[in-house]
Amino acid sequence: MNSKIKTQLKISLGSIIPIIFIVFLLSIFVVPVTVGTMMLFFLGSLFLIVGMALFDIGADLAMNKIGEGMGIELAGTGKRWLILFTAFLMGFLVTIAEPDLKVLAQQVPAIPDKILILTVATGVGLFLMLAVIRILNGLSLSLILMILYSLILVLSFLIPDQFLGVAYDSGGVTTGPITVPFIMSFGVGLSELRLDKDSSNDSFGLIALASGGPIIAVMILGTIFAPENATVTEAASSEIVTMQDAFSVFADRLLLYIKEVGITILPLLGIYGFLQILTGRYRSHERLPILIGFGYTWIGLSLFLCGVNEGFSPLGRQLGYQLGQLSHSWILIPLGMAMGYYTVKAEPAIQTLNKQVASVTNGTIPPKDMDLALSVGVSLSVGLATVRILYHINLMWFVLPGYALALVLTRFVPKLFVGIAFDSGGVASGPMTSTFLLPLCIGACQARGGNIMTDAFGLVSLVALTPLIAIQLMGLKYQYRTKKAKQSVLCREDDEIIIDFSEDSEVEG
Repeated sequence: MNSKIKTQLKISLGSIIPIIFIVFLLSIFVVPVTVGTMMLFFLGSLFLIVGMALFDIGADLAMNKIGEGMGIELAGTGKRWLILFTAFLMGFLVTIAEPDLKVLAQQVPAIPDKILILTVATGVGLFLMLAVIRILNGLSLSLILMILYSLILVLSFLIPDQFLGVAYDSGGVTTGPITVPFIMSFGVGLSELRLDKDSSNDSFGLIALASGGPIIAVMILGTIFAPENATVTEAASSEIVTMQDAFSVFADRLLLYIKEVGITILPLLGIYGFLQILTGRYRSHERLPILIGFGYTWIGLSLFLCGVNEGFSPLGRQLGYQLGQLSHSWILIPLGMAMGYYTVKAEPAIQTLNKQVASVTNGTIPPKDMDLALSVGVSLSVGLATVRILYHINLMWFVLPGYALALVLTRFVPKLFVGIAFDSGGVASGPMTSTFLLPLCIGACQARGGNIMTDAFGLVSLVALTPLIAIQLMGLKYQYRTKKAKQSVLCREDDEIIIDFSEDSEVEG
């Protein structure tokens, strides 16, 4: 276990160091950052490094095992009503407890918090049911995605512009670090009992469809409620003078995050207990590691959320505001792209996605290829988001052609890559995006005198969009390489046959 912790700490450190380096250079050479904000940032970075390491270990020990085991057991019953009901209940309960959804609800004053949370949770539950129906029946993911996003694009023209960014962002924030490992492994378990050749391909796609539910739910609410401007609360980082002050902030807030994460994990603990009582799937020597895994997940995610919210969020807001006020504010675009490139590596659920992809493809798609594709995609999305802020461009000018291209690519890319691509969008738009990159955009928007609802919101949706294209382009490259390799093998075999014939003729002569 100690070696695992050391390995994960090295991975976490490698993910966070580039962000620290960029911020440090910016604070010295480009924009002034208050000492209090920097203290919170450095302490937050420490929390992130430790939190990411513990969370990854916990996800492997608990979330992945329980999700997969639950999928296998439910599929084995053959009772579709039970499988679908469980999928809805799981999606509903986990989403209600998702901390990011509560943050999103507070940023949309036009819609009462409870109504927004319950509607979004219902959307996730219903679309998770749809995803399960697809796996059980072997339905085409690309066809369902085309229908789903065609409906979303039509609804986009029926709601006020103020709701557009929030609606698209809701699809990203609901697939959080707790939801992703559990739902993805649940899909693997369901598909394992299918013996056809497409079963492994169909293990992906649950996150993709579950992300569509919240978007439609918020859009429907957008046709009912009148839009209002978002209100943004400034962080009180100026009160931080000493390192002791910074520690006091984290100590006070950490208890709140421990409570929030505990509430988030509670439904999954209940599901595990119910599954164990009903099936007795896990033996005594397996139960303790799973419970330890829950503990790692709880502590790790609490540290991570405390670090990113209390350390990174104030810094993101201040950096964005300072960069937006510069006379050469265009510098926000390349700097935003650089931060986007490295920030996605620190998303807690990315490691889970990469491991599952490597496992299902038997290492054909290594984690480094996934990391590169996701980093390039998120970098581009942050660049587009900052262009929107600086030049007040409507979100639809990016979303409409972006989703059109992503859907067209599904017709030419191997099925496996379609599922991976659309799942990766939900995974990439995690807490680092909503609590660091989004405040960066909000700060820049405030400095430019823009409308936060129409100009800043929408970043999460762009972060969820670009990986769909990047991963599918990687799939085309993979398809081309595979085809070329097969042709090369066939050519070598033909050459060997010709040589053999010539040798035989010489012997006979």
